[in-house]
Amino acid sequence: MSPDLTTAYLGLRLKHPVVPSASPLTNTLDGIRRLEDAGASAMVLHSLFEEQLVLESAQLDHYLSYFTEAFAEALDWFPDQAQFLMGPEEYLDKIRRAKEAVDIPIIGSLNGITPGGWTAYARAIQEAGADALELNIYHIPTELGQDGSYIETLALDTLRAVRAEVTIPVAVKLSPFYSSIPNICLRLAEAGADGLVLFNRFYQPDLDLESLEVVPNHALSRSEDMRLPLRWTALLYGRIDADLAITSGVHTPEDVIKGLMAGAKVTMMASELLQQGTARLGEVVEGVRRWLEQREYASVEQMQGSMSQAKSGDPVAFERANYMRVLQSWRPDPAGQLYREMLR
Repeated sequence: MSPDLTTAYLGLRLKHPVVPSASPLTNTLDGIRRLEDAGASAMVLHSLFEEQLVLESAQLDHYLSYFTEAFAEALDWFPDQAQFLMGPEEYLDKIRRAKEAVDIPIIGSLNGITPGGWTAYARAIQEAGADALELNIYHIPTELGQDGSYIETLALDTLRAVRAEVTIPVAVKLSPFYSSIPNICLRLAEAGADGLVLFNRFYQPDLDLESLEVVPNHALSRSEDMRLPLRWTALLYGRIDADLAITSGVHTPEDVIKGLMAGAKVTMMASELLQQGTARLGEVVEGVRRWLEQREYASVEQMQGSMSQAKSGDPVAFERANYMRVLQSWRPDPAGQLYREMLR
């Protein structure tokens, strides 16, 4: 008998645990259709940004631009609206059309950090037909006076503001840079998060030495990037009342299986699909099915969390003790093979 690949995430019953995350592939209706044809069980649309909504609300863009030439500083108050190719109404329309075009759950996305009137768009996303909402917490603290508790309060207040607007499930996608990841995850779950997506990948700027300008630098993930969310998923499983999802570094069937065993309900994939094409999604799902079948697992749910810290025979493997073991076990390679491998 073929193993049951279904999983439950955010109250949604999905046919398997591989979900395309927000990427250029989910930006268009054609891309959304192709992902469903490739076997996607659900998908996360790209984000609607707080900056877009602040500019949109109350026609702020009109009043802000009215005197922009009077003060040089005004030019930097908000990002140039032309940078954002899709406005709020277009985004909502895309959700409506996506729901008409495909039969799988559509998860909308809001990207922001500060509570405010823009969070009312969470309700508009729900009314457009989204089955769930991912709140993408993306904040770069640059002010010296902002301490860690202030950043955490912003995230919690933003979640509460969004949660007050909707009845659909809400997941929070957060960064790994909080001072205590278990504590902020617990508080987010207590504040109403139905799921936690680990982790957001901040895009790091680079310096162009020819033009002497700061330039964006987008590097796609690798399987090695999964180790950080894998560790924290394994540590959090069974300890908080929220579904866990792993994103970043999911490329192979083995990556998916590791994520599930650590305790994830779903694993989210983007870079691999961008590099290999949407057909890769079906290959990964089939690889998971074969792995389960060969090892006589009856279902995905049977192995979820089986290698989490809560169920591990070696709980300290996820903690500081393992760090010391790694350092003590390393030995130099006389032939220099390790060095050559690192250079590849």
